[in-house]
Amino acid sequence: MRSLFIFLIAFTFVQAQSPEQKSILFFGDSITAGLGVDKSQAFPALIQQKVDSAGLNYEVINGGLSGETSAGGLRRIDWVLQRKIDVFVLELGGNDGLRGIELSSTKDNLQQIIDKVKSKYPDVQIILAGMQVPPNLGQEYTRQFESMYPELAEENGLPLIPMILDKIGGNEDLMQSDGIHPTPKGHRVIAETIWEKLEPLL
Repeated sequence: MRSLFIFLIAFTFVQAQSPEQKSILFFGDSITAGLGVDKSQAFPALIQQKVDSAGLNYEVINGGLSGETSAGGLRRIDWVLQRKIDVFVLELGGNDGLRGIELSSTKDNLQQIIDKVKSKYPDVQIILAGMQVPPNLGQEYTRQFESMYPELAEENGLPLIPMILDKIGGNEDLMQSDGIHPTPKGHRVIAETIWEKLEPLL
């Protein structure tokens, strides 16, 4: 009976000392959501595989929403943050650019999202993922759009993935026929790009 009592105490102690599972939230649009592919083939699911293979105690959450703009992201961020977030990867703004939305508005929305995340969870680690827009919106708009992400990263001291589609754009094997969304193989490339920035933080 005494040995059973000691075992129960030891088991309880081990449980108390076990680290709680942490979370990684990918907060973005259809790129993150995995439009056109099975959710298990989208890069957040592939990152979960990498996390598990590395023996890290993190749960990856796919917070992507197809068609999401920076304004839409700002409207839903408070709801998303009801759950404790340890790592936050922000991938928004592409749909703003496709719609020609005023860049000052997009940048302000992204900054407010960053501020809300930091305010809610001061110890959170944030990674910013940049996007690009087609040149048909004009050279000046395209240039300013591309520079918006490095500016936000520098102003907030964040790691930056300059262009999340950088290694797959224009490749028919990696992009779906719409020229916007990655194929399963393209998502694997994105996962590798993100993992380079993410792994050192975990």
